[in-house]
Amino acid sequence: MLAAVLNSVHPHPISLAGNWSGRSWAVGVCAVSLLIALPVIVIASFVAQPAGEVWSHLVTTVLPDYVVNSLILAFGVAFGAAVIGVATAWLTATCEFPGRRWFAWALLLPLAIPAYIIAYTYTGTLDYAGPLQTALRAFFGWQHQDYWFPEIRSLPGAIVMLSLVLYPYVYLLARAAFLEQSGSIIDTSRTLGYGPWDSFFKISLPIARPAIVAGVSLAMMETLADYGTVQYFGVATFTTGIFRTWFGLGDSVAAAQLSGVLLAFVFVLLALERWSRSRARYHHGGHRPQSRRLIRLGGGRALAALCVCAAPLLFGFALPATQLLNWSIRTASDVVDGAFLELVVNTVLLAAVTAVFTVMLACFLGYGRRLVPGLIVRAAVRVSAFGYAVPGTVIAIGVLLPFAWFDNRLDALLQVQFGISTGLLLSGSVAALIFAYIVRFFAVSFNAVEAGLAAIRPTMDDCARSLGYTPMTVVRRIHIPMLRGSLLTALLLVFVDVMKELPATLVLRPFNFNTLAVRAYELAADERLADSSSAALAIVAAGIIPVIWLSRSMQRPDRGGK
Repeated sequence: MLAAVLNSVHPHPISLAGNWSGRSWAVGVCAVSLLIALPVIVIASFVAQPAGEVWSHLVTTVLPDYVVNSLILAFGVAFGAAVIGVATAWLTATCEFPGRRWFAWALLLPLAIPAYIIAYTYTGTLDYAGPLQTALRAFFGWQHQDYWFPEIRSLPGAIVMLSLVLYPYVYLLARAAFLEQSGSIIDTSRTLGYGPWDSFFKISLPIARPAIVAGVSLAMMETLADYGTVQYFGVATFTTGIFRTWFGLGDSVAAAQLSGVLLAFVFVLLALERWSRSRARYHHGGHRPQSRRLIRLGGGRALAALCVCAAPLLFGFALPATQLLNWSIRTASDVVDGAFLELVVNTVLLAAVTAVFTVMLACFLGYGRRLVPGLIVRAAVRVSAFGYAVPGTVIAIGVLLPFAWFDNRLDALLQVQFGISTGLLLSGSVAALIFAYIVRFFAVSFNAVEAGLAAIRPTMDDCARSLGYTPMTVVRRIHIPMLRGSLLTALLLVFVDVMKELPATLVLRPFNFNTLAVRAYELAADERLADSSSAALAIVAAGIIPVIWLSRSMQRPDRGGK
């Protein structure tokens, strides 16, 4: 029936592969897409369920705090990331000052540091017992009551920490938008008497608005998904509330309903972002970015531009990385042992296996949509990519509920029929954890694969099929060799995202199974910040590789920018 519907929407999905092959691909793509979207669908189904006692208690006591704190956090980070990202993007794209080319790629480095790690680092540095306040008290002879110091473990502190590591989302997209703008438009505005600031606010900024909104939306979604930072700072948000409801109150339904409310926030945010971009009607004149003449800054302006670009790089990467390196050198002999190496192996294997499976599924769905471009296939693939916009906590609960249902039903059936108890086969297994990772990061690999496929002309597929190649042979012998760069990018991005993922791992990991992210979180929660540095530094080191890869690729269109 599904194939008949697909053929009614798109009567001739593939002309040379045959109807049976086209139907098989369509059914396969839809089935895999629905499987990947299953956790999101499960959570969405709990929104309309009748409220229980725990849910009623949450609504009357803590739910308002979750809503208010989550909104303040999201919009605070949106503002901070937008200010830092847009300012640095415009300076590196349109101005000439010392260090511009180096800053152009280095400003992406904070992406390599997870938010919870930078939170641990700055807490250890700025807290009452940290080196800064200790030095101030020793130098001035102060006591605790003699001075005031901003509290890092607070809602404003969380906003600052998240802004420092999430601004690259805005920077990356805004800079690309500024580089794509026609140089003639800016030159014309200058002939009309507009100075650099007028040109920025009245010309460049409005044209780049869709890209800026997209970057800000990504930063806000990552903020809503964060658990490690807000939990460590004691900020009550949806993610911390879901954990408390699930593990503290033991109510899976209420936790799923909280997840459903958070899911609704995310979907509203996605809808607003798409609506904002659909209303944009800005176009450029088709000139190459190289035709733009950079604004030369000198003297005080050059120094100001240098400081603006150096500040987020200093506070978002250099200082935290230096502190982590300092701590890890001091504690490596006590922390780096056989157990630590086991953590490294667990993390690398999980990340590698997830990356390979995720990219394989992305290739299957990407080529399936190319082969059978019907409406239902496109819709199914789009639904499968929703997981990236959903917090890891929500994904974890969406995975646990159906897996636990399956385990319980299978165990009951086998006990009745054969007197055998299977226990929990899927729940709390590595397979469940890998599945959650795939759901969470599928969109990352799919976007990279889809971009690579878009660059391959469909006539190449037609020529290959006319020579008798099956669709799978076309993928294996033509597309995969041509997609090497895109596949490597997808593998690297998913690999590092899995290494950094914390909330889904905390919920789904098997007993006596840890990763670097979980170990860093556990040690930091016990206030053993220095001991957590080795695990944190390993995650940061792994994250630098794809960030530099991305930074260098971003430099290519900028060459010859003068």
